[in-house]
Amino acid sequence: MQIGYVSRAKDAPPVLMKPSTWMKSARYLISNERVKIVEALVDYAIFIFWLAWGLHWIDTLTWNMDPIVQAVVAVDIFLVVNYIVELPFAIYTTFVIDERFKFNHSTPELFIKDQIKGGIMTLLFASLLAAAVSWIIINVPMWWFFSFILVFAVLVLLNLLYPTVIAPMFNTFTPLENELLREKIDNLLKKSGFKSEGVYVMDSSKRDARLNAYFGGIGKSKRVVLFDTLLEKLTDNELLAVLSHELGHFKHRDIYKNIAMLGGILFAGFYILGHLPANLFLEIGVMQTPAMIMLIFLLLLPVFMFVFMPVMSLVSRRNEYEADRYAVQVHGNSTDLISALKKLVDENKSFPKSHILTKIFYHSHPPVIDRLKALGDKNIPDEKEDEALKGECNL
Repeated sequence: MQIGYVSRAKDAPPVLMKPSTWMKSARYLISNERVKIVEALVDYAIFIFWLAWGLHWIDTLTWNMDPIVQAVVAVDIFLVVNYIVELPFAIYTTFVIDERFKFNHSTPELFIKDQIKGGIMTLLFASLLAAAVSWIIINVPMWWFFSFILVFAVLVLLNLLYPTVIAPMFNTFTPLENELLREKIDNLLKKSGFKSEGVYVMDSSKRDARLNAYFGGIGKSKRVVLFDTLLEKLTDNELLAVLSHELGHFKHRDIYKNIAMLGGILFAGFYILGHLPANLFLEIGVMQTPAMIMLIFLLLLPVFMFVFMPVMSLVSRRNEYEADRYAVQVHGNSTDLISALKKLVDENKSFPKSHILTKIFYHSHPPVIDRLKALGDKNIPDEKEDEALKGECNL
């Protein structure tokens, strides 16, 4: 539906972009969507594989191990098999699609290093967590509740560690050298009551040409991170407007709201996991061991999260509008944010129109056209979509 919608929309008069960029961004989106369709079909096939045969295979392979060791080995096998299946899509997206549209700056050597480092970290955290959760399942009544507490605490810990420990393993972060810009940013942070560890520039251009900036971490680990590509394309005032938007998320405590929402969803998931009928395990052909309980949780978690995606995306889009309003208030005008958003859309080749269901499920940000209208941009045409596009929305 998204591909059909964008295929029709690209023939409409361009909005926010030059005609050449408009067509290129539409082709980029369609190319990615086609890969996602194939990937979704493969994910469904691997899902059926695990239910019909794979879990029984792991259970048989590890049945004579200590329960805690079995859980660690089973989780690691599950993650490695899924990683091998998904790796070709990451390679194709990076070195074929992104290369074709001049986004990719990564090399095969850098890509392999990233995969190795990311894989080792994932297996390390997963193994430790699997061992701890299996011990809880074996020894603690109401194990599902205490397992939830542990997993939720680890997620919060990872948020704390990410900007200062995890992210530097993949990118180089250097203090912002532009003293005048750093002074402006410091004044902006003080105005918003934001205490950070510092303002850093990330060497994102060694992998990607896209523009971005973010505030990382929580508590004392908070830091302002600017992509080096962003510094090259935006003026100081536009950059300050973007940071004002990010400060809006801080001011409204959006990160804590998101953590709380994720915690609620995880709690529901663990509650269901703790009350699964024993017949389910018999039907799959596995023993009701800590290892199999965790694998069923990992298998069903994406399905469970998909159910909540419209709600999570809706909350996120509302947060973006509020952050935009705060940016205008603290920055003093909407002109710079409007200009920055247009540059981001153009440089990142973000096609500004999407099918309504794509927005509902997958868009954590409102369509940029809607954001610009909300910011009072008079140059956005207030036109109705043609009947062909409306018909596509009704499918």
